[in-house]
Amino acid sequence: MNKQGMIFGFGSFSPSAAAVTLALCLGACASGPPKSALEALGRVPDGSIAVPILVATTREKAAEPPGLMFSGDRARDLNYADITISMPPNHQTGQLEIGSDPRKSIAVVSRDYLEKRAFLAKVRTELAKRKPSDRDVLIFIHGYNTRFDEAIFRFAQIIYDAKFKGVPILFTWPSRGELLAYPYDRESAIYSRDDLEQTLIMLARESGAQQIDLLAHSMGNMLTMEVLRQAKIRGNPTFNGKLGYVMLAAPDVDIDVFRRQLLTFGRFPKPVTIFTSNDDKALNISKFVWQSEDRAGSFQVTDPAMTAKLSALNITIIDLSDVKTSDSLNHAKFAASPEIVQMIGNRLATDSIPTRGASFGDKMGMFAGAVGKTVGTAAGLAVELPVGVVSGVASGVSEAAAATQPR
Repeated sequence: MNKQGMIFGFGSFSPSAAAVTLALCLGACASGPPKSALEALGRVPDGSIAVPILVATTREKAAEPPGLMFSGDRARDLNYADITISMPPNHQTGQLEIGSDPRKSIAVVSRDYLEKRAFLAKVRTELAKRKPSDRDVLIFIHGYNTRFDEAIFRFAQIIYDAKFKGVPILFTWPSRGELLAYPYDRESAIYSRDDLEQTLIMLARESGAQQIDLLAHSMGNMLTMEVLRQAKIRGNPTFNGKLGYVMLAAPDVDIDVFRRQLLTFGRFPKPVTIFTSNDDKALNISKFVWQSEDRAGSFQVTDPAMTAKLSALNITIIDLSDVKTSDSLNHAKFAASPEIVQMIGNRLATDSIPTRGASFGDKMGMFAGAVGKTVGTAAGLAVELPVGVVSGVASGVSEAAAATQPR
């Protein structure tokens, strides 16, 4: 058996066989917002909706350009900010409307640096404004090649499209935002482990949040999984019982490393959703660069024993290979697909999963219980079963699956 079949010591994976090159990536990457994009308007444009976001970051404050706010340099200590983004009236779910006209584009209404105490006080105040069932925090951890402005705009789009009612916090680490700075970015993600862990501990102990959910993308999954792993080793894996839903989109993590991270943590307290796609060009590039057998975000689960093991750990795999979006690299499907981003919103809004009785579709890679009907594409599935598909363990998990849980 080769390494592709060894995530839990058994099972099989079928990675994409497509050959990709760096030239393909260079030609496919789209440009982001202009580097002055974070200059504040001072008001919400007519017809737009304000989306406030708090920021904790290991990035250094930026001197140039003035509108960037945070650079790709590594800060010695955590920095904090409070930013309000406006979503234009013409916004389409899953899209990032980038442009110079704030009436038609995502724009910045206000932006302020905060000290740590002010940041925590703001989180407390915002949570207190909400009814108890909405007093959750969602932390977004972005991926490689992401400037600060790109991260904040993408998160605002996700929050708005998912209709998240809690308090959104962007944890942004020092990515250069440059295609060829992959090694620097990867080291920066590792550099930020202790700071993300301390942020989670602080929020769990002092913010008044009922629950802390995590949404990570690409290389941000390496950071997230390393934090969860070391929290387990330190003896506080659930962050005082506040760790909620964990959603891992297109994890840019070697499959063997990912296996070890998962097994170190063990069973998650709440459902974990992993979004994968075998046509993810960015992950194919990463696989080539690292000479990796596979990346965690591009594998496909095909073995029933594997799915039982995943179910026992409270993990669901959702294969987005059939989903088509405007993302030319197929690397941001979780946010660019209207159905999937709304499905994430349903996950965050639902504390109890209605009984659906079965897993939903081999083609989706969604294996969480007894065999059920195959719905087909991810888009169709998300429309028909938006809550059931994102449950970490559907009702009806067999005794055999439960028996595979590590002891």
